[in-house]
Amino acid sequence: MSTATARAVEAVLFAADRPLTPDEIARHLPAGADLREALARLTDDYRGRGIELVERGGRWHFQTAPDLSHLLSRERDEPRRLGRAAVETLAIIAYHEPVSRAEIEAIRGVQLSKGTLDLLMEAGWVRPAGRRDGPGRPLLYATTPDFLSHFGLSSRRDLPGIDDLKAAGLLDPVSATFAPELESDAENR
Repeated sequence: MSTATARAVEAVLFAADRPLTPDEIARHLPAGADLREALARLTDDYRGRGIELVERGGRWHFQTAPDLSHLLSRERDEPRRLGRAAVETLAIIAYHEPVSRAEIEAIRGVQLSKGTLDLLMEAGWVRPAGRRDGPGRPLLYATTPDFLSHFGLSSRRDLPGIDDLKAAGLLDPVSATFAPELESDAENR
């Protein structure tokens, strides 16, 4: 593999203002460049250093090594935390996507305020994902690559399963009624 290709990929990713897909990276490379090999080489070159090259949700970017992130923390106003309704809605979308508003409401057992979905879309974690074929053609929602990146997930397959949630003490008898749904969705991811 050419050092020039690896250097070009490194420059493109370094200058990018967001994680890039392989197709977006390849647009900046000469024809015939071996992008896969360049990404593998750069991943190895940056392993164990202050920054690392990572792939999250099919997109590549540089990030601070996790063991050094505490060095970069700053004093700042804490962003608004998500309320319980938003956290529950985000979890339902992540585990059941694509999912309609009515399906979210059926799982939560309460009506969903429009502001909840707006907040999740404003955060960049949820996006419209088309419409369901059926009466009324309801809008469907799904998570975004930013959701995966924010929560340190490579794909939805990395979401915790039912056993992980039980072990962490995050399921109580009331939420255990959702357990069969989580188990079947975990198998489908």
